[in-house]
Amino acid sequence: MSEKNKAYALFSDRDFWKKLVKITLPIAFQYLMLASVAASDALMLVNVEQNAMSAVSLATQVQFVQNMFISSIATAGSILGAQYWGKKDNETVGKIFSLLIRFNVVISALFFVGCIVFPRELMLIFTNEESLISIGIQYLRIAGWSYLLTGISQCYLTVMKVSDHVAQTAVISSSAVIINIFLNAVFIYGLFKIPAMSVEGAAIATLIARIYELIVCVLVSLKKGYIRLKLTQLFAKMGVLTKDFIKCMWPLLGAYLFWGVGFTSYTAFMGHLGEDAAAANSITAVIRDLVCCVCDGLAGGAGIIVGNALGAGKLEDGKRYGIKIAKLAFIIGIGSALVMYILTPVIINTVDVTEQAREYLLQMMLVMGFYMIGRCVNTIVINGVFSAGGDTLFDMYSLAICMWGIAVPLAALGTFVLDWPVFVVYACTCLDEVGKIPWVMYHFRKYRWVKDLTR
Repeated sequence: MSEKNKAYALFSDRDFWKKLVKITLPIAFQYLMLASVAASDALMLVNVEQNAMSAVSLATQVQFVQNMFISSIATAGSILGAQYWGKKDNETVGKIFSLLIRFNVVISALFFVGCIVFPRELMLIFTNEESLISIGIQYLRIAGWSYLLTGISQCYLTVMKVSDHVAQTAVISSSAVIINIFLNAVFIYGLFKIPAMSVEGAAIATLIARIYELIVCVLVSLKKGYIRLKLTQLFAKMGVLTKDFIKCMWPLLGAYLFWGVGFTSYTAFMGHLGEDAAAANSITAVIRDLVCCVCDGLAGGAGIIVGNALGAGKLEDGKRYGIKIAKLAFIIGIGSALVMYILTPVIINTVDVTEQAREYLLQMMLVMGFYMIGRCVNTIVINGVFSAGGDTLFDMYSLAICMWGIAVPLAALGTFVLDWPVFVVYACTCLDEVGKIPWVMYHFRKYRWVKDLTR
């Protein structure tokens, strides 16, 4: 093997693997713990009532949409922050922190007002079942307060990740998740002589966990070696940096909204196909999010590793890392598909749902296994490698064509016009990720993402 080929071989670079494992594992664990909250909500509420689980799953789509805005802002900060940290420009990383706070406070306040003032209108977007709407309203009126805090804590966690404190973010998020799950059990079932509150209990648990997370983030950031939020920077003019930030953020926001609203549409389609379809889709979504933790963690780690190298001016190293990560994405995708198929009989025989919902669940899990290959490859390459070099427009274009040009219209047609079976409609919602792979890899080989964004 030539020296050049050896450099790009997947398992030949110990330094690369050391960096990847150090950064990726804490992020993957953090995603796993966050997904565990949704899993615990679903498992606990389904034991109380199937409709309670379905309604909360639909109601949390509001936060899912909010997360699209927060994620676009956080990802833009992560892209620029990773490159400036690689350049060892800590002062600019601090300014990026301030920009994150400015944008996220506005977004969080808007969603908070929506949940508190217009909960019925928000639930009507996702379902026309009055039984689900009334339960969802109870959840949103309490959980909406937590949406006010989420954006701010994500700013702290983003800056910690890019400034070599990935493990600390995993500890903070994981401890918040543990508190959330524990309080879920306490408030949903009424442990320790506390009255059982079902859906409202789940919302209260979420709110308390978010309060804890934000307080710990602020306290940890005050320690030596951490980037602190400076009030002077929070209100200072940062014309050039703000321009770079917005230039990076807008394509991300477009992509996240395309993806987020599209995914929310899928949930709404299932909600309009009946309570059993909504229940099966809710459970499948929880399992999908749990299995996706590895690819989400690798995408986050890829963005930091490749971004650090590019920001330091080591473009060839950044390219080499990106190629290795793209190869690894296919391995993770195939492995995730196998995990889905292994889990299918366990899930089918464990959940307490109607026989019709169980049948839908089996069909959805079989489709989901195939979907996972595309999901993992696209997430890691687009959100990790491409974003690291500021190549953020491609994601928006690919979603506009594959999701909104193919998957969403077909699923909508099947739901509201042609009355297709639930299985067929669900399969339509999974077309976009699988169909995108050839296009993604073609764009990858153009290497437009090999770019230094720092000034």
